[in-house]
Amino acid sequence: MDKKELGNSIRERRKFLKITQEDLADISGISERTLRSIEKGEANPELDSLLNICEVLGLSIDTNVMK
Repeated sequence: MDKKELGNSIRERRKFLKITQEDLADISGISERTLRSIEKGEANPELDSLLNICEVLGLSIDTNVMK
């Protein structure tokens, strides 16, 4: 998943849950500016921030590691 797809997924889920960017940013412990950049696909969120966002939105992060 690239940055744009990640941002779209976060935005769609946030809107589905009727959570504002301001509220999600506040609950997740990040700035609104950072959240806007993530949703636009312009930023790579730090892992802690991404985990917090996903927890609030009820999303999971799946990783595939090739050996």
